[in-house]
Amino acid sequence: MTTDQITDDTERAIIENMLDSNREALIETARGLSDADARRRLVTSLTTPISLIKHAAAAERIWFQRFWAGLEESECDGYSRRDEGTFAVADDESLADVIAEFERASQRSRAIVSRFDLDDTKDNPREGKVSMRWTLLAMIQEFARHAGHGDILREQIDKPVLRQPNL
Repeated sequence: MTTDQITDDTERAIIENMLDSNREALIETARGLSDADARRRLVTSLTTPISLIKHAAAAERIWFQRFWAGLEESECDGYSRRDEGTFAVADDESLADVIAEFERASQRSRAIVSRFDLDDTKDNPREGKVSMRWTLLAMIQEFARHAGHGDILREQIDKPVLRQPNL
């Protein structure tokens, strides 16, 4: 799926389009990798190409299913706690599985978002009062940041740095 860029429309259409574009950009950083490469740990954190997408799926559930829709954790379609567990990928999950999970969570988020106006607000224990607009912009920021992380990881996987021998 490729989202055509919208540059001149309603504020909502532009924001939702930008979020979808960043969702796709994150997926594209991992698409085509083998499952082994998608799990490669190239940095000291839990960040891998597959874990970034797993984390993004959890972010969708945390913000849209739990916070905005008011669902209990057991009603969500996957992990939805705000902790490091959002990066955890089970051994039996493939990259295709995790991408599909993120796409399902994103689709559910779109349905939830459609029930609210951009100016609707809710109180959040960490952030205080937040609007739907703020939430969408925060997700754009989150996914853009992680797409950048994914780009760097992909560059490391596709074109390893040649190390100079010790002289």
